[in-house]
Amino acid sequence: MTLRKSDYPILNLIKDRWSPRAMSGEPMSDQELFTLFEAARWAPSSYNNQPWRFIYAKRETPEWEVLFELLDEPNKVWAKRASALVVVISRTLFFFNDTPSRTHAFDTGAAMENFALQGSSMGLIVHGMEGFDYARAHTVLEIPADYAVEALFAVGRPGAVSLLPENVQLRETPSDRKPVKELVYKGSFGKGFHDPI
Repeated sequence: MTLRKSDYPILNLIKDRWSPRAMSGEPMSDQELFTLFEAARWAPSSYNNQPWRFIYAKRETPEWEVLFELLDEPNKVWAKRASALVVVISRTLFFFNDTPSRTHAFDTGAAMENFALQGSSMGLIVHGMEGFDYARAHTVLEIPADYAVEALFAVGRPGAVSLLPENVQLRETPSDRKPVKELVYKGSFGKGFHDPI
């Protein structure tokens, strides 16, 4: 439970979700992992296109090293204790007519929010990253040209912060968010914010 404060009343599940790096290295079951994929499956998408796809590897499997080696060095120091790594991709074309989908990344982001919230509700850590080699992921994971690589997620069980390098330990706290008044405009961009409370 975090001490974050929201500007307006929202679900604690949303407010309290964050992305720690301290993981224990304990395994997770396929049932647990596939529960997260199931949550992602129910996200909304344009034309119900469901453009998201997942490529995963669990620790201590032959596939793990391939995904782990995609990570930038600063992420390897903590992600090595994850239970699983998940590369998230999205098809840039609609399945029903092969025309460009403007919302493929947006829709896939919605799926990953479901994934992250489900993980948080189960007491798991879900930490997304852009710190990895996108081009190499496309090649070594044999991703088709009409798919975009979106992110790489580490999933695991909470662990002791003391297992992290000291410089990473300092960052191991829930971050705040910009206030709503900096994010919302009325009628057009940059127009004054109106507080309904």
